[in-house]
Amino acid sequence: MSIFSIALTGFFVWSGIGGTASQPATAVLSQTNAVTEILSVKLTGYNAVPEQTDGDPHTTASGAFSNPEVIAARSRDLAETLPFGTVISFEAPDKKEFSCGYKTVEHLVGYRVIADTMHERKEKQIDVLFDMANAVDVGGKATNPAVATGICNLTVRVVGKIPLKEIPATQEDLAKLVNRNLAIR
Repeated sequence: MSIFSIALTGFFVWSGIGGTASQPATAVLSQTNAVTEILSVKLTGYNAVPEQTDGDPHTTASGAFSNPEVIAARSRDLAETLPFGTVISFEAPDKKEFSCGYKTVEHLVGYRVIADTMHERKEKQIDVLFDMANAVDVGGKATNPAVATGICNLTVRVVGKIPLKEIPATQEDLAKLVNRNLAIR
């Protein structure tokens, strides 16, 4: 293997053009290499509101739009491992008794793109952005998914990387991108 090939192996390689809300994204998700990064983290949820973000809740720390369908934030200690644009999936433990609300919000989580940063006091944590308009049933009561999530201990798997300007607008388009990438591997 040439030195050039070895050097490229350590980097995410991507190309493609962006999509819009009315068209499926056509970006190419970069492959992360032979060893996929797997992390044990705390999972929480948040909403794009001033009380839970900075002064501009509609713009993430990366400059991307705060889209509750696809965006997640990571704690600052994970910045090197999960740089902006990293696409992740979540794996809950195989326990019948799960101490947090992940199973209640799992259908809203899907794949996520890291595009935001959490407060410096947080460590080894991923915060999923949820839509304020969504609600999940917790004990017969409609509850905001960010509240229903609680604090969960689970595993995050890196599935690729995408340019921030090409983040799909929907969970469906992000899943298509990930599934297309997995089929190529």
